[in-house]
Amino acid sequence: MLEIPKQGCCLAFDFGKVRIGVAQGESSLHIAHPICTVSGAGNDEKFAKIAQLIKEWQPEYLVVGLPTHIDGTEHEMTRLARQFGRRLHGRFGKPVYWVDERLSSVYAEELLREAAVFGKKQKPVLDQVAAQAILHYFFDNGAAEYFNGREAACTSPNA
Repeated sequence: MLEIPKQGCCLAFDFGKVRIGVAQGESSLHIAHPICTVSGAGNDEKFAKIAQLIKEWQPEYLVVGLPTHIDGTEHEMTRLARQFGRRLHGRFGKPVYWVDERLSSVYAEELLREAAVFGKKQKPVLDQVAAQAILHYFFDNGAAEYFNGREAACTSPNA
């Protein structure tokens, strides 16, 4: 795993084709908060909403959940999440960290059950709580990969 930045605001994304959950966190405190779920008719609309979030929060870096099969093998959503992360970097010039997101939705559902959020009330917030889970994992375990405009690397950006 890669070492994470010691300080700075970040935004985390739970990427999906329809909805993208977003959470915000602070590296020095290791605290993450769900902030919203982004959806829209197309990529331009979604990226316009993400641009507003980046302007508002001024993150130092971005974290994107990397979905894989339970055994760690990659699939189509893995490719799409990587493409999303590269687009984030290309549009906003922020470093992107990819994090294993296996079981983040299960964890998010459990957190929402503990908060007594059930059924139809769960759907609008599930993706942003999953983004929060991704960010907690990142703070606790580091990242699987780092991207700063070149090919993804498996070495620390602080080295």
